[in-house]
Amino acid sequence: MIYRFFNPRCRSLLRGALLVLLSLGASVLLSDFPHNHATPLLIFPAIAAIAGTIDHLRCMNTRWSLYHGGVLLLLYMDLMAIGMILFFLLYPYALWMTRSG
Repeated sequence: MIYRFFNPRCRSLLRGALLVLLSLGASVLLSDFPHNHATPLLIFPAIAAIAGTIDHLRCMNTRWSLYHGGVLLLLYMDLMAIGMILFFLLYPYALWMTRSG
């Protein structure tokens, strides 16, 4: 059972959700959220969140069911988390560009 969780060839909703949520937490800690420091290290949580989203996409079924609806909800959660991570990554640079120009 543990082997299947760490095997990237096996599809896993739990692994995808953990990748996305842990990368979101890491990005909040790395950006020092209320102060929003610019750090290129936020690229790594963004890549991990995209990997979790791809893991969720692999779990999609072709026919509609409640499982399919649950996977869609997880994909929407992934998109919001990736949006927040990219905001943490790009906002300090955009703010710096508007102040310097």
